[in-house]
Amino acid sequence: MLTIFFTILLALTLPAELAAAPLQLPKTYNQHDNLNISNYLISEKLDGIRARWTGSELLTRNGNRIHAPVWFTQNWPAEPLDGELWTKRNDFQRIASIVLSETPDARWRDVRLMVFDSPASNAPFAKRVEQMKRIINKTESQTLQLIPQFTVSSEAEFEQRLDEVVKAGGEGLMLHHREARYQDGRSEYLLKAKRFEDDEARVIEYLPGKGKYAGMMGSLLVEGRSGLQFKIGSGFTNAERLNPPPIGSWVTYKFYGKTKKGLPRFASFMHVRPAADRPQ
Repeated sequence: MLTIFFTILLALTLPAELAAAPLQLPKTYNQHDNLNISNYLISEKLDGIRARWTGSELLTRNGNRIHAPVWFTQNWPAEPLDGELWTKRNDFQRIASIVLSETPDARWRDVRLMVFDSPASNAPFAKRVEQMKRIINKTESQTLQLIPQFTVSSEAEFEQRLDEVVKAGGEGLMLHHREARYQDGRSEYLLKAKRFEDDEARVIEYLPGKGKYAGMMGSLLVEGRSGLQFKIGSGFTNAERLNPPPIGSWVTYKFYGKTKKGLPRFASFMHVRPAADRPQ
């Protein structure tokens, strides 16, 4: 009874938008699924900090407040928007240090909220894109932008565009079915396409380096969300080997499929995942 009481109390003390805000998540694109690619609008997958504009404040995917400067959200609409706080490609660590700080600074001048959806609208995605264009254009804000959407005529063209984005330093592409409604949780009509997979794991031990890495961290022993333990030994700079991620922290790593035992193949370090932005 005591647990139930505190659960109800917590729900009552949370803002209504936090308690009920839907959060749509993608599934992974598989080129063997024989999609009708013309049914999808496509955009670049940005590696920034997922953010939700409630109509009055910015929140992380987990519902934590983002302490943006007052000027950053000036003239923003009352409608909820879903997007990514972003600066440029390959800049995740800097983005995280800017937008997850409780003391905003001048670096926010480089940040934009790249909007990719409108969670309060029940319209199909193609119509939501048009709605978002009108909403954002009315604000005349330089800090609020719509992620460009494009189409392709074939899967071969899609694969070519994916290769071009990855070669230029992008993470991948997102495919969103034109007729899909916004839904809470993972949607089969929203797909992410990358040349590698990624996931998160908790650091549990440092393993010493050898040879040119003597005196440094050689690899991390980590535990994935499945409970399996494995090593991550590549992807680190020398500075990161001298000052590795703290024990207990969560890191994002990329990999290329899994072994029969369920372990990631060729796991490589990408970055530390800030606690405020880590997916639940």
